[in-house]
Amino acid sequence: MTMLAEAIEDFAHYQRTVRGRAESTVKDYRADLRTLVDYGVTDFAAFDLNALRGWLADAVSAGKSRATLARRTAAVRAFSTWAAQHGYIPRDVAARLVTPKRGQHLPVVLKKKDAGELVGNAVSADETHFLRDTAMLETLYATGIRVAELCGLNERDIDFGAHTLKVTGKGNKQRVVPFGAACADALQQWFDVGRPHLANPDEQAVFVGSRGARIDPRQVRRVVTKAAAVTGAGNLTPHGLRHTAATHLLEGGADLRMVQELLGHASLQTTQVYTHVSAQRLKDVFNQAHPRA
Repeated sequence: MTMLAEAIEDFAHYQRTVRGRAESTVKDYRADLRTLVDYGVTDFAAFDLNALRGWLADAVSAGKSRATLARRTAAVRAFSTWAAQHGYIPRDVAARLVTPKRGQHLPVVLKKKDAGELVGNAVSADETHFLRDTAMLETLYATGIRVAELCGLNERDIDFGAHTLKVTGKGNKQRVVPFGAACADALQQWFDVGRPHLANPDEQAVFVGSRGARIDPRQVRRVVTKAAAVTGAGNLTPHGLRHTAATHLLEGGADLRMVQELLGHASLQTTQVYTHVSAQRLKDVFNQAHPRA
């Protein structure tokens, strides 16, 4: 009987090479499925619906969030389907496993004035890092791209003439995202003045860390967090800037499907959460401004 840990590695390889999943997605799959091995399901003889339900129940008892439960359920269902297709098990035993409903919380977004202050207040050790950090903040807010997409940008992905980025998103899907004059100026300053002092000679990444190689998401998060602390924006993350960009686009009259395309959402349903955000903000403005509110 094949050990589950070995099969998980084969599954991860399949997701990466055949399905073209992003490395972050593959990493999440592997981490979630390894908790199943830790629970005691070490081979396919023990891999059945009751065991999977017990595994999820154990996670509930441990206080795991609904989002974590949903992600683990999705991972094991994908794994079970793959295992059945490749002859590890006679049938897809997780097909009837119920996915816990994820709580849908309205994302916190910055007001336009606060967003403008944030991107102009990078907290950096020197001018070189300031130019880099400002360009990163401007790019995140101007385009709404994910932090992993920002880190993955290469020099050839920027078209300064057309003011567009070629972004590689989830599943290695590419899309073209426009950016405005403020972002263009910040990027140009970074390329002309800052980047030559920091990047290694052959480095293709747009944004680099202190050692001259491609920057990683943790460093970007620290840059956003520091700027947010200085401007009073709270515990903002790069994803919060993505929420903010999407909401401001909709408030400015952008079509929902256009925003879906810009954000790289596979489903319009994912984008629709921002309509709820805009509706809530509209209600807040009404309550403050209307004499009959």
